[in-house]
Amino acid sequence: MRTAVHERYGAPDVVRITDADDPVVGEHEVLVRVEATVVGASDSAGRSGTPRFARLFFGLTKPKHPVLGSDFAGLVERVGARVGRFAPGDRVFGTVAPSTGAHAELLKIAEDGPIVHVPEQLDQAGAAAIVDGFLTALPFLRDVAKVRPGQVVLVNGASGTVGSAAVQLAKHFGATVVGVCSGANEPLVHSLGADRLIDYTRDDFTDARGTYDVIFDAVGKRSFGACRAALTDRGIYLTTVPSGAILLQAPFTRWLSRGRRAAITFTGLRSAQAKAADLALLVELVERGALVPVIDMVVPFDDIVEAHRRVDTGHKAGSVVVAMTAVREQAAARGEAAS
Repeated sequence: MRTAVHERYGAPDVVRITDADDPVVGEHEVLVRVEATVVGASDSAGRSGTPRFARLFFGLTKPKHPVLGSDFAGLVERVGARVGRFAPGDRVFGTVAPSTGAHAELLKIAEDGPIVHVPEQLDQAGAAAIVDGFLTALPFLRDVAKVRPGQVVLVNGASGTVGSAAVQLAKHFGATVVGVCSGANEPLVHSLGADRLIDYTRDDFTDARGTYDVIFDAVGKRSFGACRAALTDRGIYLTTVPSGAILLQAPFTRWLSRGRRAAITFTGLRSAQAKAADLALLVELVERGALVPVIDMVVPFDDIVEAHRRVDTGHKAGSVVVAMTAVREQAAARGEAAS
């Protein structure tokens, strides 16, 4: 099989396509022929080795995970002798996070892991695109903030992978949603369900006072200190990006403060069973029309370096999908049908 590997930290062009042995599948495992995967912020960090604390996971001096990628969609190639839920030819999607290896033509995963059948409403590119944002945003909003009807939730970075999922989920939970993005992305965020929009190039949402029950900084650009006054008296600030400050503020404000608090959760480290259950919920929401994927661009596997370059700009809207040949042909066919 072909894989995308990087053997040293650096710019996108350290990634190259090479050949590798096919995975050996155990009796409880599923082998997936990957048709679509994603390059996201974690892949950028794993490739570049920045921020520096990322190397605690990816390797201190050189990459210990040469094949990146966690989220995938594809066809079941074959199954182990004791697998009962899947059969060759099934359309499936899921994640191997916190492990990597999805930037490859073949990927193995345990049958009881975070893998489910793709709903009819999604093509393979959409299935791969929706995984990371949903599995990140859901635990923050449902489990940590406990978002409920009547609350006002602000999502900073509302057009990104996690932010676009957060807008839709907060709306699903019954909240009034305020999306922060650039003016160019306002139509997209509005279409996802945002009730109000703030163009960060013109206005600073932290100028508000006592306004938001939840501030979800999906891009890690604003600190708890900057956002604190904009929260209601019992409001909560959430961030996806770990820092020394938030790692101190989260326990301090949780246990010692009766007012505004800060929180972070490491969604990628949750159990495979928890992720599998959430993927089942994701399928349900997609089938009900409550959640849609947002795709910034689709690039062929041979051009995966371009996907890394796009992610490194910090200005993508939704997910950057890397597609294998079959997905590109499907996309072309859809374009011809539309014309």
